[in-house]
Amino acid sequence: MTQTPKAPLEPTPDFEFLDATVVSPPAFVREDPWRVLRIQSDAIHSIEMMARALEGCRRTVAAFGSARSTETDGEYQIARETCRRLGERGFGVITGGGPGVMEAANRGAREAGARSVGLNIKLPHEQQANPYVDAVHTCHYFFVRKMMFAKYARGFVIFPGGFGTLDELFESLTLIQTGKLANFPVVLVGSEYWRPVTDWVQSSMLSRGFIDADDVTRFAVIDDAEQIVEYLDARISA
Repeated sequence: MTQTPKAPLEPTPDFEFLDATVVSPPAFVREDPWRVLRIQSDAIHSIEMMARALEGCRRTVAAFGSARSTETDGEYQIARETCRRLGERGFGVITGGGPGVMEAANRGAREAGARSVGLNIKLPHEQQANPYVDAVHTCHYFFVRKMMFAKYARGFVIFPGGFGTLDELFESLTLIQTGKLANFPVVLVGSEYWRPVTDWVQSSMLSRGFIDADDVTRFAVIDDAEQIVEYLDARISA
């Protein structure tokens, strides 16, 4: 008796997952439950990497600033000098791992023989890690990357920069204001650059009662590299 051929089964999620001939990922991996797993994976991988990279380094600061600065710019030079002096005091330095001020900060740390770490990020135009990092990790999600800065740094040094630098500044101040980061020093480097921002904070935010007078003291504006180091050294315990 001739049997009628069975119709081929519809591919199942397991089939699509296991079949090596399926080139594009199945649609279900783009759903929110799977996205949560990718977030979890990004966070776990980042924590493992940072714990290894900073093992034994109890005092670490994060340095932020423009990726577009060049070696001849003032913020590049003071970032390099500041992080070299910090390294000489036993501080490790974390940056976004890219060029500009980030490169300068990692370079200064490297010159002092201090721990120099880069936390890169996947972007449409890939950011290449600078050559002065001893360890570099690339995060997929911005919020995971920012969590690593907050978790593993004990202070922020913020040089002139653009939107990303301002994002890090105000996120850190929000975390301090809300008690998520305790005794966490924030230094703005370059009074001329930051004066319009600090003036606006006082003339608009404070005058309207949107922040308290204590909130204005949650950051310091310092121009001199040695003064920055002294300020951080006094506030970050070994």
